Amino acid sequence: MSLTLILIRHAKSDWNDPHLADHDRPLNARGRRAAPRIGAWLSLQGLTPGAVLCSSARRTQQTWAGIASRLPNAPAPELSRSLYHAEPAQMMQAIRRASASPLILVGHNPGIGSLARLLCKHPPAHSKFDFYPTGATLILRFDAANWSGAKPCRGEVLGFIIPPDLPDPE
Repeated sequence: MSLTLILIRHAKSDWNDPHLADHDRPLNARGRRAAPRIGAWLSLQGLTPGAVLCSSARRTQQTWAGIASRLPNAPAPELSRSLYHAEPAQMMQAIRRASASPLILVGHNPGIGSLARLLCKHPPAHSKFDFYPTGATLILRFDAANWSGAKPCRGEVLGFIIPPDLPDPE
């Protein structure tokens, strides 16, 4: 049996309002354009998630909403404050509690990029992978019966994309 994990860093956020708490920052115009493009790409891969784990931050929720707009039957996200700026170990705890596959986790750097590097058997040959920029999306497959089998260096990369690599949606 195999399981599919999709790790997504939120799209580009807005820094224009210095009075907003970091948790409350929305996406900027570039981020609002990027999220549906990520969703269209996932749809082309034939990937509709069975579940979505999402940081409770406004920008991660808006990222998921944009992605979901391009996915048929996209589930509502499971929002978690514990995923807000989470370390890889915290994210792995959330993943291991899940049962659905494909499973999407929408989070923040540096944690989500660190988790992506930790889980890859062989990192993708993309110049931006180590930076894991906003909107970065990694698809991993694990040969495992449940999420406890998602261990370091065991994920086979099925795809990696960043928004500048994607065409504008039609």
